[in-house]
Amino acid sequence: MSHLFRSASEMDPEAMLSFSPVFARPGEATELPAFELPDGLMDPDTAYQIVHDAAMLDGNSRLNLATFVSTWMDDNAKKIYAESADKNMIDKDEYPATATIEDRCWRMLADLWNVPDADDTIGTSTIGSSEACMLGGLALKRLWQERRREEGKSTERPNLVLSAGVQVVWEKFCNYWDVEARYVPVTEDHLVLDGFELENYIDENTIGVVAILGQTYTGLYEPVQQIAEKLNQIQASTGVDVKIHVDGASGAMVAPFCQPELAWDFQIDRVNSISTSGHKYGLVYPGVGWVVWRNKAACPESLIFHVSYLGGDMPTLALNFSRPGAQVLLQYYQFLRLGREGYRLVQQDSLDVAQYLSSEIEKLGPFELVSRGDTIPVFAWRLRRGSEPRNWNLYDLADRLRMRGWLVPAYPMPDNMTDLVVQRIVVRVGLSRNLASFLLDAIKEEVALLESLEAPLPRASSAGAGFAH
Repeated sequence: MSHLFRSASEMDPEAMLSFSPVFARPGEATELPAFELPDGLMDPDTAYQIVHDAAMLDGNSRLNLATFVSTWMDDNAKKIYAESADKNMIDKDEYPATATIEDRCWRMLADLWNVPDADDTIGTSTIGSSEACMLGGLALKRLWQERRREEGKSTERPNLVLSAGVQVVWEKFCNYWDVEARYVPVTEDHLVLDGFELENYIDENTIGVVAILGQTYTGLYEPVQQIAEKLNQIQASTGVDVKIHVDGASGAMVAPFCQPELAWDFQIDRVNSISTSGHKYGLVYPGVGWVVWRNKAACPESLIFHVSYLGGDMPTLALNFSRPGAQVLLQYYQFLRLGREGYRLVQQDSLDVAQYLSSEIEKLGPFELVSRGDTIPVFAWRLRRGSEPRNWNLYDLADRLRMRGWLVPAYPMPDNMTDLVVQRIVVRVGLSRNLASFLLDAIKEEVALLESLEAPLPRASSAGAGFAH
């Protein structure tokens, strides 16, 4: 009977794969190279298990309250995703139906954002709102260059005016495309770009102003109408005509449904373009974004390329070439599934949860709110000013919550306010009122523990809590 007890090394390789439990197979039971391709083949079930188990060590995306990115979609959306994962959005000749759906989606957004003439506008899907911002910024730069050439003036030293609280994509845009970034500082009295002293940053080389509808740091809206009025005054006194790009990564998919009285979109004449993130409050898995221009003249023809090697003449307006088509179909699914009323219900529910959490956190002794979650469903808080020194800070609270599975980042505010550390919660679909109550219980328990400390906690780095966009 000894043949029944042969070691794994004595077994035939095929028999080993067929009869061994998955965790005793080569790959699971042996060490694999981390930075080199393996020499041979592996059983697909084993490869799957290795990847699955590695990914299992990630955090629970539903409990990640740092990210703005969608982490939940319904089962029908998941089916569409699986059925269309092979579609390449750029190949409009091979996938004409997907191309038609892309066109329908950005036109729906143009209508949602009150474009003046539905027959005289242009837009596109992108891999995310970062690419959409890049395209909006490039259009502003090209328009400025064309105007300067027509006037016989230099096209050197373009600049872009924006809040110090912008998302990193705008730093990248200015760096990559040789544009001087003119950051308007944030202060206690002006937490967002609101037009205050804007005239000190505008000159004939200014290609545009970025207005953020839902600032990353606090969730606050920048008042687009107020910024536009200040630009009107600047033009009246200097003759310099500056347009606005609205970075609506989050707010452009919240404000139309939950703050319909707010003036921020193409109803304002100075708004040249608007971008948003379909994979944030567009309620789609990553990655898809959208950008729409006021009219075709607002998007220079020089940004559009025509290629023929995929079959037929194919205009393309994008920084990326090949990219997923599945998320465009998911966006169309959400537009059909939810409509205006559905989006209002979903976003309002998130707003309600955000304001429930912010109001309860405000009641806790150590904290005061920086924002309340009544713009986009995002809010931030700080340690209460004037209180007695504590043996802990917001980084400590973030670390304690992380130990319990919750990612609630703490981070410093932008330049001019870097001494102020805040903590932020992003409420997305999937964070129910019931789940939020568990989070609130965790915050209360960890605050009570931290408040009981008789000495400061050892700290390796105040940046350890991280800051996710």
